[in-house]
Amino acid sequence: MTKVMTVLVASKHVTGDHLDDEYTITVDDLHAAYNNDCSAVGYQEGEIVTVRDLFYGTILPSGADCASGLAAYVAGDNDSFAELMNAEAKRLGIDGTTHFTNSVGYHDEENYTTAYDMAVIMKAALEDDFCREVLGTRDYHGTPTPSYPGGVNVFNWFLRHVDRQTVPGEVAGAKTGYVHESGTCCVSYLVSEEDGHYI
Repeated sequence: MTKVMTVLVASKHVTGDHLDDEYTITVDDLHAAYNNDCSAVGYQEGEIVTVRDLFYGTILPSGADCASGLAAYVAGDNDSFAELMNAEAKRLGIDGTTHFTNSVGYHDEENYTTAYDMAVIMKAALEDDFCREVLGTRDYHGTPTPSYPGGVNVFNWFLRHVDRQTVPGEVAGAKTGYVHESGTCCVSYLVSEEDGHYI
């Protein structure tokens, strides 16, 4: 769920004009995924994608390769991006109980938050038009690359699963998370049939 903060911070630093900028996947981006046993979109080193692809790849399939790429595009490296994440936590008033060390969400004793703080982060992300769009997207078709000549197709399996259930409204955004130390986690946003808004 760290990636909700990742896309929120990135969105604040990437204007609409730059969403189609190109980014080259690096070995560091691949290491962020595979060295930490994380989900990945599956790009290869040297493949060129758009910044837009990085946003959707970060959220829908929870791609660590894309989250790392987004951090590098925005701040130059993941450590510098984590500083931006912590600055945003301070702006949101949750820096006493939330701290980030990476854009991916892999386990680190110093990468932590609370359920309440995660709701605060989700609310802020939903107030950002582009983040809300990404968090509520069920499937996305990306830029063609050598690994995906027809363009990568990524899905938010959680939202697609919820769509098949009977719920009292619409789940309009969600992000799941999993690391061995924390287990399965989720943050979601429901607009009820009575137009109530719930995180």
